Amino acid sequence: MPELNQALLQVTECIFGYPGRRSFQNGSNMKSRILILGAGFGGLELATLLSEALGEDADVTVIDQRDNFVFGYSRIDVMFGKTTLDAVRLPYASFAKPGIRLVKETITAIDAGARRVTTDRGTFEADFLVIALGADYDMGATPGLAEHGNEFYSDAGADRLRQIMPGFSGGPIIVGICGFPYKCPPGPSECALTLHHYLTERGIRDACDITFVSPLSSPMPASAEMAQALVDTFDEYGIRLMRQKTVVRLEPGMAVLDDGTELPFALFLGVPKHQPPQVVIDSGLTEDGWVPIDLPTLETRSPDVYAIGDMAATGLPKSGTFAESAAKSVSSSILAKIAGAEMQRNTGQGTCIVEFGDGRVSYAQLDFLTGPKLEAVFHPPSVAGKTFKNGFDDTRRARWFNI
Repeated sequence: MPELNQALLQVTECIFGYPGRRSFQNGSNMKSRILILGAGFGGLELATLLSEALGEDADVTVIDQRDNFVFGYSRIDVMFGKTTLDAVRLPYASFAKPGIRLVKETITAIDAGARRVTTDRGTFEADFLVIALGADYDMGATPGLAEHGNEFYSDAGADRLRQIMPGFSGGPIIVGICGFPYKCPPGPSECALTLHHYLTERGIRDACDITFVSPLSSPMPASAEMAQALVDTFDEYGIRLMRQKTVVRLEPGMAVLDDGTELPFALFLGVPKHQPPQVVIDSGLTEDGWVPIDLPTLETRSPDVYAIGDMAATGLPKSGTFAESAAKSVSSSILAKIAGAEMQRNTGQGTCIVEFGDGRVSYAQLDFLTGPKLEAVFHPPSVAGKTFKNGFDDTRRARWFNI
């Protein structure tokens, strides 16, 4: 399609003021080195956007210690035996974009001031550094969680529960959140709803009590309509919702909440407390637990160093689509600095999707920053919502992994 490619180059020249896919660095013919740490939603989308803008003239390196990417919502399907972990893994080897190099290395140190990163295999220096390493799980922050409970937010945790769930025969179950903020605000609700249907299909729902413990006042604070749909469904399914309470300790068969309440359990499904990766904490970039940024630009206190995704202190939901919208802003900022393009401020836009466990899906399209107040468009649970979710998945598989 040579005519289309030429047209795109002409559009690029009109918008950005330079011939498409030419090398530049502040007016010189040198390429600007761009280093992206982490290949999650934000890192993958940012690399893709830069590749689309610069092509082979991009000099972008993405570093991630993993072999593959997994959509977070796939873990619910894994834990309830609907699929396997291997089936939902998307290999980074399939992420092939012009001008992009993705390397599997473990980051051991970050010097933000110097824009220098050390890994287990070498050192990288950059003109622009983007940290998109997500959030890790601090199991030790909740005593007894590792010994007496289970978590379903990691690949390993979901896969472990896939082995445990078929042997569960009844008793009280707690879906409990151990700290805030956490990734994907409606995720625990999705777990509780899917759990109800899983137990019903096995014929043991009457032998089980389900309690959902949340530190929030609402199961979905950003959308009152989605929150009400969830609360109504909890009532319909006999799921007990305990709001504004946090699980702080597990003992054998007993969960202790922050107000001293003790809840017995036969099975505990937990969301661990989140924190930035230790290497980010050690870098000195964090403040009050997260990485402070300028919200419109996502730039940190260090010039030309950006933080996007779960570890950034944006005040927005920690969700992949919000990392994608942040990536758009950072991409435009970098292109503005190296090529005079127009910068796009962070829109704070994203979509939260909730499986109701029975084939219906609800979603809310959220816009936090483009207007004077939050705008939320709610789509009630429906089979059509499942089609939307499948399209969401398919689009990113094709865009990032050519699948």
